[in-house]
Amino acid sequence: MKSALILRHLAFEDLGSFAPVLRDAGYQLREIEAAVNPLPDPLEPDLVVVLGGPIGVNDGAAYPCMTAERDWLAMRLADDRPTLGICLGAQLMAAALGARVALLAQKEIGFAPLILTAPGRAGPLVHLSDIRVLHWHGEGFELPAGAERLAATPASETQGFSRGRNILGLQFHPEAGMLPDFERWLIGHSAELTQAWIAPEALRQDAKAHGPALRAAGQAMFRHWLRELEP
Repeated sequence: MKSALILRHLAFEDLGSFAPVLRDAGYQLREIEAAVNPLPDPLEPDLVVVLGGPIGVNDGAAYPCMTAERDWLAMRLADDRPTLGICLGAQLMAAALGARVALLAQKEIGFAPLILTAPGRAGPLVHLSDIRVLHWHGEGFELPAGAERLAATPASETQGFSRGRNILGLQFHPEAGMLPDFERWLIGHSAELTQAWIAPEALRQDAKAHGPALRAAGQAMFRHWLRELEP
């Protein structure tokens, strides 16, 4: 059985709709908590998925796990081992590949479509065409050297990148958007929503409206990418 290491920063920002896809594809899942559990040999797992969280790549002085994860990912990515990063996970991957990560002019929080590039339309992200995905971030990243830009939004030039078939970084959340699980996001990020003057009810209604389509499209995208990993 293939092994998938899931690196999580918040209990409620989990694999979401991606978990059954991984199990159906024959992966045994192992979850570890950032800054709590020791990181294993970076080359050992067949697949690594790095999930989101409310801290930032540049917060290493306050949260040393950010520096540790970036350096750990740098070793894995240098060996071109299959790795998927979502939101913070993608930012950590971009930083590990030498790209700049910085604050955006304004936070992106809510459901909105992507603008796919030609490489994006030619690969797994084609399943997300015309789909409103969940955005929940205040930082963005430049395109790493040697990578292809897959998607953008008006507020964020690089919403996704790939480097070959094994490396995929996604700024948005294709694994989320489901009720009632989405309620955990609203409660867990309540302070951030208040500071951003975003009403939880508006996001709740958007999750009801767009969550089912996002679940189906996100799972199709993930299955497509996993198939591309097969020799």
